[in-house]
Amino acid sequence: MRINKDHLYHGAALTQIAEHPEFTAINAFKIEGVACRSAFKVNDDIGAYLKYATKPTRPFGEYVFTFHASHLRELGELVKRVSSVFLVLVCVKDREICSFHYRDFKRLVERRRVAKGSDEEQYTLLVAAPKGRSLRVYVNAPGQRRMILGDEILIPRSAFPNVLFRRERTAQQAYSADAVGS
Repeated sequence: MRINKDHLYHGAALTQIAEHPEFTAINAFKIEGVACRSAFKVNDDIGAYLKYATKPTRPFGEYVFTFHASHLRELGELVKRVSSVFLVLVCVKDREICSFHYRDFKRLVERRRVAKGSDEEQYTLLVAAPKGRSLRVYVNAPGQRRMILGDEILIPRSAFPNVLFRRERTAQQAYSADAVGS
């Protein structure tokens, strides 16, 4: 079987999930019997939606993660079938994994939708990985580069994979508990 890039880069995240002490199982998420390449069920009640970017763009040094309508549909189905869903964004060159709760993703998408005044065919999340500091997730203002729309979400580099298994707390509380050098 051919090894695709997503096998390699998703594998980095899936291995860390599987090594977590609370891990019991991982399965491909299926819609109408077809496995989604980016969606996984962890321990039967946690959804993990994986994407990767190999290197940050120039000149801003941001990893770009684009979510097309098909990705949004997969996420919508995943949300219906598990108790919590997390986005897991693999930043390959920096060897970092940025993970946060789906509700934070929805907030960013809604912020962008409101600023644009309409839905878009795709949404782009940007992740910055400044040396020695927390990861930053944000969206740009419509029609503007490097004009961050609203506040960045700060994600401690140590949050993944623990954040997936800390469902009793909000994502922000889990990040705060792990935060070092924001």
